[in-house]
Amino acid sequence: MQVSPLPGRTYLRRFALPLIVVVLLTVAAGSLLRFYAHRQAVTGLRDDAARIARQEERLLNSELQRFRLLPIVLVEYPDVRDALRNGSVGAAERLNEKLRGLAERTGAPVIYAIDRHGRTVSASNAGRADSFVGRDYGFRPYFRQAMRTGTAEYFALGNTSHRPGLFLARRIGPASDPDGVVVVKVEFARIIQAWASDAGQTLLLDDHGVAVVTTDPAAEFTLTRPLPPAAQAAIRQSQQFGDIALRPGPFRIANGDAIDRDGVRYVVGLVPAPLPRWQLVHVLPFKPALKEADGWVRSVTALIAVGLIGLTLLAIWRRTRAERASLAREALEQEVARRTAELRATNDQLTVEIAERIRADQRFRAAREELAQANRLGSLGSITAGVAHEINQPVAAIRTLADNARTFLSRDKPDKAAGNLATIVELTERIGSIVQEMRRFVRRGTHGLGPVSLDAVLDGTMLLIGDRFRTAGVALERPRVGALPQVVAGRVRLEQVLVNLLQNALDAVADSPSPRVRLTVVEHSDGVELNVEDNGPGLDPAIATEIFTPFVTGKPDGLGLGLGIARDIMTEFGGMLETIPSALGGAGFRLRMRRA
Repeated sequence: MQVSPLPGRTYLRRFALPLIVVVLLTVAAGSLLRFYAHRQAVTGLRDDAARIARQEERLLNSELQRFRLLPIVLVEYPDVRDALRNGSVGAAERLNEKLRGLAERTGAPVIYAIDRHGRTVSASNAGRADSFVGRDYGFRPYFRQAMRTGTAEYFALGNTSHRPGLFLARRIGPASDPDGVVVVKVEFARIIQAWASDAGQTLLLDDHGVAVVTTDPAAEFTLTRPLPPAAQAAIRQSQQFGDIALRPGPFRIANGDAIDRDGVRYVVGLVPAPLPRWQLVHVLPFKPALKEADGWVRSVTALIAVGLIGLTLLAIWRRTRAERASLAREALEQEVARRTAELRATNDQLTVEIAERIRADQRFRAAREELAQANRLGSLGSITAGVAHEINQPVAAIRTLADNARTFLSRDKPDKAAGNLATIVELTERIGSIVQEMRRFVRRGTHGLGPVSLDAVLDGTMLLIGDRFRTAGVALERPRVGALPQVVAGRVRLEQVLVNLLQNALDAVADSPSPRVRLTVVEHSDGVELNVEDNGPGLDPAIATEIFTPFVTGKPDGLGLGLGIARDIMTEFGGMLETIPSALGGAGFRLRMRRA
């Protein structure tokens, strides 16, 4: 089917406008993704800064705890008290050796003892050019605070070494009569080296906000907030930072963020340091994290754009294909409507034909039942003489027994008379069963199926046709009574089939020198087989394959209806009637039935 090209305006509407929508959606998606990615990046950055700050604070605390134990241990040295209180030269020299060995083992830069007047009497660096021995540190705040409160921790620039450090001081003796102060200086070169392995920068701020320890040498001894005049005067008086002029730091910290002089933003991880009112600050730049987030946003936005463009082109292609198929679909619908009308007319015709077939089948079933009834009545004519003989014998015996009973009664022999009367009762019951079987056989069969005992069916069949076999002198072999199963059938119609087969077998062995007919039963897990065999001449090969066809018969005076009716009856039972080779040499038939 050919489709005309789309007009230019339609082309613009179908292709350009959807692509504009795709661009707008991509921009909107990119903006939302950028907002989300930046927020996630900042959140992750803040978590990293806080985590690193906590790790570095634990490292600092561990280092300080190790050195804080040294003044406590030195208080117990006897030479300390002797050197400070008594001014013993020998004690001072011995203390110098102990302090030197302790400093070497612990890694402390210097350990020294100051007497109550502020003069250093012993030091781990005694005997060196930078020795503290003999120097006056009475002006140092850590000395005055330790003498007053017992302990002091003070950060300052060393007067002799000019290296910054934390001075840990502890008083010797009671406050009322002190001997002096033991001081351990702690430097942070090893701590700074460990902190430098982490991303970002770290600053240790004292109680005035001065960055006293940093991983960036340029930020050392800088201010993170304005310093009050009183604090400035106290710092100058104590010479805490020597001649170093405190200048503004590289960061301005506010509300959890930091901004440097160039306007670059940082996130801040801030935790309390293990010193009174000190803080440990770790800063991480925003830019690398945001740059990485922007890269992710660009990649995802590109994927979204490609996906939207692909979906848009697919939608346009499907719509165009649908429009081009519209005419074909309309033509198809018209063709379907025409064919539907034809099929409806054909269906109406088939409905009429089916109704006719149903009525014909009903007439066929009625005719077949009539034919089966006629077959039963015809069979009854051939067995009437035998049944009459069956009845005449008991009647004659009854008359003789009745005469004998009367004679026994006249001779006052009631016991013998009673015996004759009992025999008479049995004979009348046999006559009744023969008559009942004939009435049942003549009655029009019903289509009801159910469990039927093969023993009862064979007994009924023998009542109808057994005398003919006895009169003709034909041996009839049947299965043992009481050992046969039940099958699914109708008793009257199954007896009709057996009577028909046995009559045919009786006629077939009429000229045989030693006539025999045999009934055998073979049981299977789901069925039962009943075989009827004789030793007659067998089936004529010319008609053997058509023996169940109506009006096909091997008897000169036969109609050829009995076997066809018998097969139809077995089919209604859900079974089968077929010919088999006879083990006796004549004809054989097999009835296949379902086990009840």
